[in-house]
Amino acid sequence: MIRLELSVDTLAGAVAADALGADRVELCAAAVDGGLTPSRGVVARAVRGCHRAEVHVLIRPRGGDFTYTGDEVAAMVADIADAVEAGAAGVVTGALDAAGRVDRAVLRELVAAARGRPVTFHRAIDVSADPLAALAEVADLGVARVLTSGAATTAEAGAALIAEMVRQAPPGVAIMACGGIRPHNARAVLAATGVRDLHAAPRRPVRSAALGADRAGAVGQPGTVGQPGAVGQPGGAGQRVSFASGNPPAGYDRYELDEQAARELRAITAGPFRGTPVDGTPVAGAPFDPAG
Repeated sequence: MIRLELSVDTLAGAVAADALGADRVELCAAAVDGGLTPSRGVVARAVRGCHRAEVHVLIRPRGGDFTYTGDEVAAMVADIADAVEAGAAGVVTGALDAAGRVDRAVLRELVAAARGRPVTFHRAIDVSADPLAALAEVADLGVARVLTSGAATTAEAGAALIAEMVRQAPPGVAIMACGGIRPHNARAVLAATGVRDLHAAPRRPVRSAALGADRAGAVGQPGTVGQPGAVGQPGGAGQRVSFASGNPPAGYDRYELDEQAARELRAITAGPFRGTPVDGTPVAGAPFDPAG
């Protein structure tokens, strides 16, 4: 069985992901900004509402790069303590230095703050100077899981590097593929990479029912790539990776978990997988989704 993690940025999404059988819920805020740390209250309510799935909390104090000041690190440590106290099963975080290497001192502090809860190193690895070297470093510092698109905008485009990371990961460190994973391409990603963990953030636009929402404009198209906000030059990928959506929803509109896509992904990951796509046909790339 493949473990499925669903990324959500609302309480309703967390509860739905749990009901649909996700193994883990990655809980964040502001997915259109690539995901930020959710409030302690949201974490506590999500933990209470998830009866089966583990809740893993994103710890990211701001958008942009992953090189943090001392004050930002202190805030991240405090946020991890809050998440642990609220009942989170683990945290998702990461830090790089100005040269694009893993910031060992910061990551060591963040792992210690988790007090034994598993830490996932997020897609900062995709914009690191050398993702394979970064993998070895985060493993040495006690990270349990690495979230990666293979330094590309989608897991399909980065499949070769993801597969190499699977080969090089030491025992006890899981590689989790992300980046545009949807029901139409999940089997192909599994076949090409050999991962046993998939991370997806399928979303659907939701029109606001608020007074005056009819004047707020049309719902934007989810999962598109904006030109601004590219972060670093990923090692070996030959392209930039953006973590921010260039087309957030208009006015009061928002996105919610696409329950049908999540249901189909759970069916794919829950069944036997023998390492080949069902029909053997190539799968077209999916649009980049900032949260995976």
